[in-house]
Amino acid sequence: MTATVPFTKKPFASSILLWMRTDQSRQQGMEYWKGPHSKIISATPGFDEYRQVHLAASNPGLWPATHGVQTAIPADRRIDGVAEVTFQSTLSPLLGRRQTRLAYQDEINVFRRTLLYAGPPNSTRWYDVGGPGETGARALIYLRRREGVGTRSFRKHVTDELVTALASTGMLTELRTQVFMPWNETLWNTPNVAHDNPTDQRLHASLMLGFADASARAAFFGSDEVMMLSDELSMFASAVHAYEVSETLTYVSEGDVLPHYAHN
Repeated sequence: MTATVPFTKKPFASSILLWMRTDQSRQQGMEYWKGPHSKIISATPGFDEYRQVHLAASNPGLWPATHGVQTAIPADRRIDGVAEVTFQSTLSPLLGRRQTRLAYQDEINVFRRTLLYAGPPNSTRWYDVGGPGETGARALIYLRRREGVGTRSFRKHVTDELVTALASTGMLTELRTQVFMPWNETLWNTPNVAHDNPTDQRLHASLMLGFADASARAAFFGSDEVMMLSDELSMFASAVHAYEVSETLTYVSEGDVLPHYAHN
């Protein structure tokens, strides 16, 4: 029997994958997202948490090469950042419709493509991995379900087998998972911004991993434990894209808008 890892269920969450405009410097776009755009999003009622996950400019893929699995992140689909939103309840998105319209209008100022992924209620889990100390480095992993694998068996492997294997390494300070509903453009069809997402490029789950520092992160991805669980994961996933996170900024925590964003 697979041991269970203690976790907190969050009622409803979404992740918006973001690509910066290319007619201005990437850094300029990241700063605008961190500043003016964040103020619009943070003012949305009904949030439990709002985090910006800034991904490193160079991100070829941290996951070890695995037979039959795409672990090298394609340059033309490489994500610049992710907006993580956790809602106070399943009805919370209805409270923020007015503010969301302002976000729609502002996207063109910074992004060229945005894709929203959401999970069904209670599909987001924050695990108590009891890792060593504070989180000083992170990796964000996206999984694409292998063709022919059912949604239920994929979810079960991610939330039971994979999570247990990751937690048992003893190297993590943070572990969050989200299994997505089928992607639907109408959930976030903002004007003047691309939302192209071909079927063979769609994603089905994410994992946020925290580490004590960058050295611990490098040791984790180079370990025998990760290579072993990667072989098992290859039966369920056709792509594993592991991004190096450069910084994570929290703007709303436990329903409160922070006066200044928190690096965490």
